[in-house]
Amino acid sequence: MAQRSVIQKSLRALAWLLVGFLLLIIALIVLLRFVNPPTSTFMLGHLFSGSSHELRQEWVSLDEISPWVPLAVVASEDQRFPYHQGVDFSAIRKALAEYRAGQGLRGASTITQQTAKNLFLWNGRSFVRKSLEAGLALGIDAIWPKCRIMEVYLNIAEFGHGIYGVEAASWAFFGIPASRLSQTQAARLAAVLPNPKVLSAASPSSYVWERVAWIRGQMAQLSGLHYLRGLYN
Repeated sequence: MAQRSVIQKSLRALAWLLVGFLLLIIALIVLLRFVNPPTSTFMLGHLFSGSSHELRQEWVSLDEISPWVPLAVVASEDQRFPYHQGVDFSAIRKALAEYRAGQGLRGASTITQQTAKNLFLWNGRSFVRKSLEAGLALGIDAIWPKCRIMEVYLNIAEFGHGIYGVEAASWAFFGIPASRLSQTQAARLAAVLPNPKVLSAASPSSYVWERVAWIRGQMAQLSGLHYLRGLYN
């Protein structure tokens, strides 16, 4: 009886701990809807990595970013961004079907999931991290409007060694503010997002140029800037 009581108390304490942690995360997500995050786990990781590359990041509002940039990252990373609830379950089912058909396992991570990962988590492919990413993405999408998700994503995404956010990337690679980025420049930035430490927007390889051409084609296929017109309402 005594042992059972200890187990019950331990389970009860663990349950309260989990509830407290969940409430803390929800409170943090609510806060970050209105307050710009001062850093992210990825930026902290860079600072503590001992890298020789200086960390560069400058926050800008979505209205200060060329509208070609959100369209380019949506065309490249998450074409159903305006419509899903943070996790694109149809894309996950399609990726699993392709994997079962022997086509290899491709990513089905949404922009919201990438925002959650960059802001709160770490890199990797573990089931635990992907589960946390999906849960956070669902919470973020429920609390933040799409425009806020895009704004935070574009300000914390990594575009090169120590370069975080589209404003820092725009100055580093093109010598102009993010508000003046052209369609092709936006596509060049989006093209390196899958692997910004290897791919370069400043000196694109033939592979990056191929991705730029594909992204521009997808941008046109999505009806251009009209596709995300609801993002600014």
